[in-house]
Amino acid sequence: MSLSSVKEYLCKYSLDDRIITFDVSSATVDLAAQALGVEGARIAKTLSFDVDGECVLVVAAGDAKVDNSKFKAFFHKKATMLPHDKVEEMTGHPVGGVCPFGVKEGVRVYLDISLKRFDTVYPAAGTASSAVKLTVDELYKASGALDYIDVCKCWQTEE
Repeated sequence: MSLSSVKEYLCKYSLDDRIITFDVSSATVDLAAQALGVEGARIAKTLSFDVDGECVLVVAAGDAKVDNSKFKAFFHKKATMLPHDKVEEMTGHPVGGVCPFGVKEGVRVYLDISLKRFDTVYPAAGTASSAVKLTVDELYKASGALDYIDVCKCWQTEE
């Protein structure tokens, strides 16, 4: 997959005009936040996991970290990230550009509840120098997410 395939995919949702490309890398949360001029928490990072030999993507807020016990409670497996050399093969996108749009058939996508506190977020758009500005509702619909799940920590504000 590539930027053009993500653009084609997002066109079905009339969201292709929201893609932003950069002359610098946006491959990490910090780099993407810097390129966009937004707080890192608004970067919707797509994490890729191996669950029983299948690819599962979890899209979470940039300041969230996977909570192993929550992950295991939901998926009934330890959280195991895809090896770097398998990411593109299993997701359809290269490391740094993994996003939930136009992924390979059979990939399951979930959104973590850490995203729900924002009106707009910025997931990658298939390359390590792109992003797309979406509302959380648009992200949910366009990603084909199966559900919102709670598998992250470190993002909740203290009350």
